Amino acid sequence: MAPPKKGKKGEGFHSAAGLIRYFDAEEETAVKIDPRYMLVVVAVIVIVLEVLNAVNPM
Repeated sequence: MAPPKKGKKGEGFHSAAGLIRYFDAEEETAVKIDPRYMLVVVAVIVIVLEVLNAVNPM
């Protein structure tokens, strides 16, 4: 069996690919939107589209 490599111990493939640092950075700078707000926005859009479809059916 090959001897263990010296240097970076405990780092897996995902950290070598930089994925952990990417997700940490994205989490700090990402826009945070409350899920309830998104549900209200989607409901309003659906209602508006249904009203428009009832007024002017294609």
